[in-house]
Amino acid sequence: MVLEKLNYLVECITQDLIQYLMEDNSITMEEAMDIVYNSKTFELLNDFETHLYYESSSYVYEYLKEELKKESHNEI
Repeated sequence: MVLEKLNYLVECITQDLIQYLMEDNSITMEEAMDIVYNSKTFELLNDFETHLYYESSSYVYEYLKEELKKESHNEI
């Protein structure tokens, strides 16, 4: 039962992250899903020891944006 609730929290945050990316970057749902599901942030969100799922969606989104910013700097 507890695992179901944790998975639900992760699912809700993930949906919000995808929506935020779509709105902020004018990208498709598929592109946003690819970004989220392949991110370190998503990995941490699914690691129940990090307790990242307790944070708000907007907090996790800021975390994701920082990750993406760092990645884009590393590509240059």
